[in-house]
Amino acid sequence: MKATVTITLKQGVLDPQGKAIEHALTGLGFDGVGEARQGKVIALTLDESDEAAARAAVEAMCKQLLANPVMEDYEIALTP
Repeated sequence: MKATVTITLKQGVLDPQGKAIEHALTGLGFDGVGEARQGKVIALTLDESDEAAARAAVEAMCKQLLANPVMEDYEIALTP
């Protein structure tokens, strides 16, 4: 099973890279961008065929290592 974890800063947490992206896009003429938030994507391959077990394992990974739950939100997408 494959898992994709998308990690972003929580709303209200300062995002200097997002601000830099906003300014760069405006400088390139893309005036319609209101807000840019940056994050990271982690792709995992799991030796697990049960979706519930895979989700539980990835949740544990996120809480223990992959994400900082104080500052970051994460979403998990699973595919067979």
